Amino acid sequence: MDRLEAFLARAEAMLARLEPLLPPALPATDWSAPAFRWRRLGANAWLEAIHQPHSVALDELIHIERQKQRLLRNTEQFLAGRPANNVLLTGARGTGKSSLIKALLGQYAAQGLRVIEVDKAQLPDLVQIVEAVAARPERFILFCDDLSFEEGEDSYKALKSALDGGLARRAANLLVYATSNRRHLMPEKASENREGWLKDGEIHPGETTEEKVSLSDRFGLWLSFYPFDQDAYLAAVAGWLAHFGLKPGKHSERAALQWSQLRGSRSGRVAYQFACDWAGRSSKERRAE
Repeated sequence: MDRLEAFLARAEAMLARLEPLLPPALPATDWSAPAFRWRRLGANAWLEAIHQPHSVALDELIHIERQKQRLLRNTEQFLAGRPANNVLLTGARGTGKSSLIKALLGQYAAQGLRVIEVDKAQLPDLVQIVEAVAARPERFILFCDDLSFEEGEDSYKALKSALDGGLARRAANLLVYATSNRRHLMPEKASENREGWLKDGEIHPGETTEEKVSLSDRFGLWLSFYPFDQDAYLAAVAGWLAHFGLKPGKHSERAALQWSQLRGSRSGRVAYQFACDWAGRSSKERRAE
């Protein structure tokens, strides 16, 4: 008996020394949250709940009505259990691509829509993410923001499998919505055009081009976003000033145009940034009075 007690004491002491070296237990997923972020720490990966995600109202996103209508229609089909497509939103920076996806939460969270943010470096974990949500009753949008791949990166292959399902059936309650400044998501070189060939008067692309285009082709719906002209930019400025409780005027219009010239861009994002600056300065002036 003494020998057994001594052995148990030594085993307990050894376990106490080993315990700090063991990875922490994975936190249980809080499915009550409307949004999630995929996190990885060493060999451990989990869905981190985001209870107060950043979002904007759909009516605050202007001059993208056609893109908004098509994305809402696709999302409503998805929520209703009808066939729907993965979506690629491409085009000029700051024109509302990411904001439009985030705005879906405010519109449809009560109907069971959830958003999972996934970084490009975490794309190899897509199989784990799909398995984690496959049995859930909610409908999940896998959100990949500012997606693009450089030469030598092969994580796009995991995305291709997730989009088409590979041998495993694609999860019925998950779609991929991705934004990018590139239509084909990967850099294209002039030398790749020389890989093509001509047969019976028809041009056939080379293998490198085919490989790069094939990723974009797996998104069933493409939405293109374009730079704002001056009228669209000023309308966006007026909308954001109204959001901050301010009335636009000639003075604010001139200042907004100067702001866009300094930034070298006219977009919804630049309009919002100007409105933040203008509203902040206006608040200071009102307090001074």
